[in-house]
Amino acid sequence: MSDKIGLFTGSFDPMTNGHLDMIERASKLFDKLYVGIFFNPHKQGFLLSKIVNGG
Repeated sequence: MSDKIGLFTGSFDPMTNGHLDMIERASKLFDKLYVGIFFNPHKQGFLLSKIVNGG
């Protein structure tokens, strides 16, 4: 029998409690859950600030 695999993607910039809640809920529905984090150059959030300012 194969594992149920889930994929949850987004820029998550900024990561919110709502995102964390969705990830937690989804993790209970799948044997494996992959969270893909993508860079969105059109957002001026936390991630872009870290990249521009060197972390």
